[in-house]
Amino acid sequence: MKNIILLFSLLIVTSFSAQAQLSKPPVYTGCEEVQIDELNGCFSEKLKADVINEFKVPENVEKEGFKGTINAIFLVTKEGDFEILYVNSVYPELEEEVKRVFQTLPKIQPATFNGRAVDERYQFPIAIPLSDNDKKVVVVEEKKEIEEEIPNLENTLFPEFQSELNIPFVHQEYDDIIYHLNKSENTHTSSKPYLFNEVKPYIDLEAKRTKMLKKRETWGGRKLHNEHLALVKGKDFWFTLNPVFDLQVGKDNSDVDYTYNNTRGLQIQGSIGKKFSFSTSFYESQGRFADYVNDYAKVRTPPESYGVVPGRGRAKKFKEDSFDYPVAEAYLSFTPSKFFNFQFGNGKNFIGDGYRSFFLSDVASPYPFLKISTTFWKIKYTNLWMWMDDVRPSAVTNDSNFRKYVAMHHLSWNVTKRFNIGLFESVITNEESSPNGFDISFFNPIIFYRAVEFNRGSRSGNANIGLNMKYRIKDNISVYTQFLIDEMTTSRVFDGTGYWGNKFAFQLGGKYYNAFKVDGLMLQGEFNWVRPYTFSHGETKLNSGHYNQPLAHLWGGNFYEVIGIARYSKDRWFGNAKLIAGKKGFDFEDERSEFSYGGDIWRSYDDRVSDEGNEVGQGNSTDIFIADFQGGYVLNPVTNLQIFGGVTFRNFTPDVSGDVISKNNTTWFTIGLRSSLFNWYFDF
Repeated sequence: MKNIILLFSLLIVTSFSAQAQLSKPPVYTGCEEVQIDELNGCFSEKLKADVINEFKVPENVEKEGFKGTINAIFLVTKEGDFEILYVNSVYPELEEEVKRVFQTLPKIQPATFNGRAVDERYQFPIAIPLSDNDKKVVVVEEKKEIEEEIPNLENTLFPEFQSELNIPFVHQEYDDIIYHLNKSENTHTSSKPYLFNEVKPYIDLEAKRTKMLKKRETWGGRKLHNEHLALVKGKDFWFTLNPVFDLQVGKDNSDVDYTYNNTRGLQIQGSIGKKFSFSTSFYESQGRFADYVNDYAKVRTPPESYGVVPGRGRAKKFKEDSFDYPVAEAYLSFTPSKFFNFQFGNGKNFIGDGYRSFFLSDVASPYPFLKISTTFWKIKYTNLWMWMDDVRPSAVTNDSNFRKYVAMHHLSWNVTKRFNIGLFESVITNEESSPNGFDISFFNPIIFYRAVEFNRGSRSGNANIGLNMKYRIKDNISVYTQFLIDEMTTSRVFDGTGYWGNKFAFQLGGKYYNAFKVDGLMLQGEFNWVRPYTFSHGETKLNSGHYNQPLAHLWGGNFYEVIGIARYSKDRWFGNAKLIAGKKGFDFEDERSEFSYGGDIWRSYDDRVSDEGNEVGQGNSTDIFIADFQGGYVLNPVTNLQIFGGVTFRNFTPDVSGDVISKNNTTWFTIGLRSSLFNWYFDF
C-alpha cells in the first residue's frame, strides 16, 4: 500500500511528461551520470550550449539588425538522432542554419517508456542575437512552460490561440475541448462557440496543433500541411489570410447524374492588442445535393429565388438544376476585462450540451447578432440579440424579407464541481406585433420576457423559457438535459386529455469520452421529444424560424427521435458514425390540409385540428431513419482542411405520400476536400 501511495504522489508532482520510473528523458552526451530527475535540465543546458557554439548568424540577418526569436520544433528519435520538424522564421537563411547545426549534434540515448525507446518532441526558442539565449528547451506537451517561454505574439505560428476569436464550432473538434473542460472545476460548456482565450487555461490547443506539424521542406508543403497562407505579425498585432474550400462530388440513387458542391472562399482574421479580435469569411458556392435536400431547399421558395440551401441561405438558379448561393460571415470580438466579452457580427450561435438544441441551434443560415457574455464567480450570463428573416412568399413585401427580432438570455450556474444548471428565456417580436411599433421592452438584458408578453398581450411576442442541466458522473462521463416550455397550462399537463396548449420539448442525453479506455473515442446517446404546436404561434410572422429553417431543432415540432453518435480521432485521422431513428407528424396534403397537426412551425396554431386528443407524431405520421458515416484525414489543421469520404442512408416513410411529403429511400455517397469550419446538417 505504501508503494502505491508513493507512486501516486510521483504521478502528480513529477515535472516531466513520463511518470515515476516508467519513462526516462533522453540522455544527452555528458549527462550519463546525472540523476533521472535532473536529466531534463541537463539535456536543455548541454543541447543549448552545443547549438549556440555552432550557430552562425547569416550575414544578411546581421546587416538588417534582426532581433527576435525563432522556434525550432525537433524530434529526438527512438534511435537517438535529432530531426528538425519545423522552424518558425521569416528568414530562410536562419531556417537553413538551424537545420545545419542540428545535423552536427551527437547521437544520444533516446527517451524510453517501460524500457522501450520512444520518440520525444521538443521546442527550442533560439534568440537572435545569440547572447540573449536564456530560455529553456521544453517538451512540446508541457503546457505551463510553453506559455511562460513564448508569451510574445511574434514568436508563434498560431497567434489565434492567444486571441478573443471564436473556436469554429464543429462537433468533432468540440468533443475534445469539452472533455478537458469537464475535468475542470468551474467551466461552462453550453453557450457556444467558445473563445480561444476562454479555454486556454484548460486545454493547450497550441501544443496540440504543434504536435500535428509535418516535416515539410518546401514553402508549398508548409502552407498546405502546417501554416496559414499569409501571416503578418508584430509584438501586439497579427493578421492571417487563408483560402477555404468545400469541393465535393457524389451520387445518390435518384435520377440526378451526380451531386456536387463547389465552394471557394477567403478567411481573414486578426487581433489588435490583447483585447480586440476580428474575423471575416466570404464564400462563393454552387451545388446540387441529394434529391431530398434539393426538394427541401425549394419548399416555401422566396420570390425571385430558386430556393434556400439548408443552413447557408438564399440561392439563385445555376445551370438547369443547381443552386448558386453566396455566404458572408464576420464578427468583432472585444474583451475589455476578464468579466465581459462583446461580439457583433453575422454568424451562428448554439446553446446546449447536446447534438440538438431546443434553445438555439446552428441549423439555420447566418444572421446578424450582438452578444454579451458575462463571467464571474460560478456564473456565465449570455445576452444574445439577433435579427432574423422570414422569406416565405406570404411574408415578403416589395421584394424585401420580413424582419423579426429575437432576444435571448441564458444563465449558466455551476452549482457544484459536477453539477451545472442553466436558465433560458427568449422572445421573438417584430414591428407589426405592437400597435405602437417595435417594443423596446423585449430587449432589456435582464427582464423576464414572459412577464412582458403577458402585460403586452400574447400576440405581441413569442416567448419561451427553458431549463438545462448537466451532471459530470466522472471526468469522461456526463449526462445532460434540456426542458423548454413554449406554453403550458399546469392544471392540464397530467389530465390525460392531450390539451393542445401544453407545448413543450424535452431532451436527455449522455457522452462517454475516451470510451472503453480508447483515446479519442467519444460515444453519445440522445433522446429528443417535442409536443405538437411547440415553436409555432398564432401570428405566423412570430414563428421560430429563419430563412426557412427552425432556430432550434431542425425537425420543428411534433416528433421524437433517438440519436447515437460515435466519433474517433487520432493525430490527423478521424471517423464519425451517426444513427437517427424517429417519428414526426406532418400535415396532410389532401382534404385534411386545412388543419395544422402541430409539426409545421410556420403554420398558425389557430388552425389546429383539435383542442384535445393531441399526441406526439399525430397527423401524417412518418418514420425517419438516417445512418451517416464519414472518415477522413486533416491536410491542414489551420483551416481544418480535410480529405473525406462519406455515405448517408435515409429512409423516410410517411403514412400518406403527397407532392411534398413522400416516401423516399436515399443512399448518398460523397467524397471531397473541405475546410470544416461549421456544422452542416442534412439529417432531416
